Amino acid sequence: MSSKRVNFRIPEELVTQADIAAEITHKNRTEVLIEALRQYLEEKESEESFREAVVELYLDDQIAFEALADVIGRQDAEAVRSSKNILDRGEELADRLADR
Repeated sequence: MSSKRVNFRIPEELVTQADIAAEITHKNRTEVLIEALRQYLEEKESEESFREAVVELYLDDQIAFEALADVIGRQDAEAVRSSKNILDRGEELADRLADR
């Protein structure tokens, strides 16, 4: 898995807590923050309203298929992509019929 360097600000007390957790668990701060972020995202991704919002982003062409698959799983993402293709073709057909 590739990684990307990011810079962001967090409250000092969270840095202190992360450093304490890192010391106790024999990890570094980055590992602790990655683990915490993964846990948070797993919890969010299990919420139906979050999953529906991600599907809407995909249907509105705001995120790529791979991002959708990462959140909702490949099988569900394939079903959404198929539905989107059908909807897009239906709109295209309606436009053609309206032009006649």
